[in-house]
Amino acid sequence: MRVAVITFPGSNCDYDLYKAAQQVEASPEFIWHRERGLDGYDAVLLPGGFSSGDYLRAGAIARMSPIMEDVVAFAERGGPVLGICNGFQILCEAGLLPGALMRNNVLKFASKDVFLGVERTDTPFTTAYAKDQVLRIPIAHGEGNYEADRETLERIEGQGQVVFRYVTSEGARTDIANPNGSWHDISGLTNSAGNVLGMMPHPERAMEELLGSTDGTGVFTSLVASLSAAVS
Repeated sequence: MRVAVITFPGSNCDYDLYKAAQQVEASPEFIWHRERGLDGYDAVLLPGGFSSGDYLRAGAIARMSPIMEDVVAFAERGGPVLGICNGFQILCEAGLLPGALMRNNVLKFASKDVFLGVERTDTPFTTAYAKDQVLRIPIAHGEGNYEADRETLERIEGQGQVVFRYVTSEGARTDIANPNGSWHDISGLTNSAGNVLGMMPHPERAMEELLGSTDGTGVFTSLVASLSAAVS
């Protein structure tokens, strides 16, 4: 499975994503943001970081990169696209996902482990999980507060696009469990087709016990399994 890891000026989680793909026996390749063409790739990954210094808005400049035209076309053809942290912000700026990521409600950078409740297990990124399973995965962001207008929120909730929510270790939704003020405790969601996932927590940083958790591994094993099933 060939995986494109898109790298922007200011990306700092691209090597983490590269390693995560290798750990599930995929074949990752770095694609610089000024390059063009994603033919022959099976999945596209957008890493975390501070693309273009997060000037204007997080992800606003990166979405203008030449490669993003190809990412959009890849997604529109049904190809799986995963955006993590800054990658999630870029996907929203590019219009591949609804809503926007705003400043954390506490107006401070948040860097810690959080708990996520799994809402859906039928996406290409979550088949390895169980419904309502609680995952421990780290976050590291200053603009992770997911917001959308009421109509959009009603639509994504009605269509089941929310994949992960911030919860307590017991799986309860509380204000304390939400680290950034995200509306509806949303930490990850898909497009209406289900092939594009954006999430603020970093599953690529939760793939070894040495790092405190292996709960992020399922995102990548699910992706590999879904692609293998599509080929067979």
